[in-house]
Amino acid sequence: MTSATTSENVPVPGGKLEYAVLSAVWDAEVLTAREVHERVGVPLDLVYTTTSRVLDRLCAKGLLSRERQGKAFSYRATTPRPEIERARMSRTIGGLFMGGARPAMAALVEAIESIDAGLLEDLAQAVEAARLRPRGEP
Repeated sequence: MTSATTSENVPVPGGKLEYAVLSAVWDAEVLTAREVHERVGVPLDLVYTTTSRVLDRLCAKGLLSRERQGKAFSYRATTPRPEIERARMSRTIGGLFMGGARPAMAALVEAIESIDAGLLEDLAQAVEAARLRPRGEP
């Protein structure tokens, strides 16, 4: 992420289906619409046109680019996964903190502990590293 780019102006997938499609493209680097449908649409029992519409929406958001290859398009992610993950997390946590930071932090710690208590130590190390890092560095 460049210094001029913030999590607020990075587009993010709009839901689970958009995220699943974007993840499939990230994993493969380049996929045709048919390949995306086979990986995401078929397991979810979706029709091909639904998968195609999701690809169109992700292109319109600037998350995917497409290139014609014969009669088909191939799709490639335009934004690295870590950048999208940071933006998604920033928006999620920002929404949680609207009711107050302390209750949200307590809820976050409880949620992490319920998933895997060992993650609390990872969180503590990440917090300590953030404290020691000069302001403004990622």
